[in-house]
Amino acid sequence: MDLLKAADVLSLHCPLTNETVGLIGHEALAVMKPTVVIINVARGEVVDEDALALALKEGRIGGASLDVFIGEPITPGNPLMAVAGDKVVLTPHMAGATMESQMRIITMTVENLAAVIEGREPINLVT
Repeated sequence: MDLLKAADVLSLHCPLTNETVGLIGHEALAVMKPTVVIINVARGEVVDEDALALALKEGRIGGASLDVFIGEPITPGNPLMAVAGDKVVLTPHMAGATMESQMRIITMTVENLAAVIEGREPINLVT
């Protein structure tokens, strides 16, 4: 919690696991600075959208930028849609849609194929 209390920006880049579901909820938001900006490009379920929308509505945090949501595509009924504006940026799961990201994916794929063909372990192997 000390890290959350001190953070000016909280950028989430974690996998969705049992431990990360709802990681940022009422309790976490309550200890953050009123100026903190939360960025979520991980998985929608990591953030409790109702808790985040309430914190934004009440001005308890400075802002948020989300590229992932619990339900995708985001619908008009999502609580974050009601607070979208100057301090809230919502994008349609497109954070990886840059030329740099696409080139990195291609490069890593080719490197992994070569590694497997040569009997080596692929890069970033998930087991």
